[in-house]
Amino acid sequence: MNVPEPVPFVPDWPAPDAKFLRPEVPPAPELPLDEVFGPRFATWAREAAEAKGAPLDYAVLSVLSVLSSVIGNARWVSPWRGWAEPPVIWAMLIGLPSAGKSPAIDAALQPLRAAEKPLREAAEAEKKAWSEKAEIAKLAESTWKEAVKAAIKEGQTPPDKPQEADAGPPPHIPRLVVNDGTIERLGAILAKQPRGILQMRDELAGWLEGMARYSGGGSDRPFWLEAYGGRGYTVERMGREPLTIDRLTIAVMGGVQPDRLKSLLFKADDDGLLARFLPIWPEPAPLRRPGAWADEDHMRRIIEKLLTLDLLTDEHDQQRPWIVGFTDGARDLMDEFRLAVRQWEAEAEGLMLSFIGKLPGLTARLSLVLAFLEWASEGAEEPHQITVQHFGRAAHLVEAYFLPMARRAYADAATPKAERAARRLVQVIREQGWPRFTSRDVLRLDRAGLGAKAALDPALEALIEGDAIRAVPVQTGPQGGRPQRLYTVNPAILGGQA
Repeated sequence: MNVPEPVPFVPDWPAPDAKFLRPEVPPAPELPLDEVFGPRFATWAREAAEAKGAPLDYAVLSVLSVLSSVIGNARWVSPWRGWAEPPVIWAMLIGLPSAGKSPAIDAALQPLRAAEKPLREAAEAEKKAWSEKAEIAKLAESTWKEAVKAAIKEGQTPPDKPQEADAGPPPHIPRLVVNDGTIERLGAILAKQPRGILQMRDELAGWLEGMARYSGGGSDRPFWLEAYGGRGYTVERMGREPLTIDRLTIAVMGGVQPDRLKSLLFKADDDGLLARFLPIWPEPAPLRRPGAWADEDHMRRIIEKLLTLDLLTDEHDQQRPWIVGFTDGARDLMDEFRLAVRQWEAEAEGLMLSFIGKLPGLTARLSLVLAFLEWASEGAEEPHQITVQHFGRAAHLVEAYFLPMARRAYADAATPKAERAARRLVQVIREQGWPRFTSRDVLRLDRAGLGAKAALDPALEALIEGDAIRAVPVQTGPQGGRPQRLYTVNPAILGGQA
């Protein structure tokens, strides 16, 4: 590097601002499996993750999303009167294509499909019998119509329509999971299946980006915003009668690559849809041959037991959820948790602020899912209230794991642009081992986020304010012209090297 001789300076440095020394992406937190889950499920999760060659985190979150859909509208949770939450959990598994997302999802989906199979077979047998009845009904209706015509022609009273001329509606074939459902298709399913459903997407980014391209005009986003909250919704259909769904309750699960997520973070509408996902971005699992195989029947039995939970039929013959309330102690714990959330909100902005604002409701949902997972897996009694233990485990999982994981996943969106560029510049300085450098040296490298003067200048200013670098006055050369911008580096940036 050939630069003019700088004016002498005294290298007395304070400690640089620590925020510029942190990596752009925080490390992944460790999942507190044994502290939150029962021993039988913890064993299954470890063995399933090992058998699939996937991170434990993927397997656990996939199961939580699947089980939340199975509980669905059968049970809702209510911390107190006026506040009720469906259990559904939206899971976003972040990682490279080889990270093991799909195998981990399969560990949860295969038992779900196995539990769905006998339900579908029974419904299909009913539909076959209905089809035969429908054929007879067509003949009976045709005969009746002829009799009506004859009666009218002869001036007689037309006969009543015979009962056998009405086969009734066809039996509904239950669906516990769909892979690519339009809102019309999902609406048709949920109109006959009040429990709810799971939407599985291999690639969430394309699905989220495609919501604005709804064929009927407008956007799918309002539908999905309501689907997370279990609210009533009317699906308008071209050329058909609209469908009104009392409780639109859909769990969502899928994967996304880190680069696609980064693109989503800066293009997503600020309507809170992305913030409804639990983002999971663990470190890759070590490459090794499996030494254990999960008990596939264990997860299937859990799902089948949860499917025995019925909806409540009220005095108007309408189905609705059983409401599971909080004990007084659990309410007190919720109050403490909400105060903690208020403190976290004060330090957040953008997407992280939106995510944190949803944590009380999310934690209530998790407490319900954890309570019924314990009932179905560990042989506990069916929970009729959320206890201090239930909510305490959910709150610990959120504070120790989901919150730092969201900070990792949404680091780019939660960090101001100048600060992101400044962190990248610190990494460049360390890689190059520069005790001093010019702005031209950085521009020559053409690094992402630092390859243009407009992006580099705010990073330089931020590092100067943070005592990480200093601008060094440079004398103009004998030929005149604009002097180079020279900077010296705080030795702490280079690990104490002068």
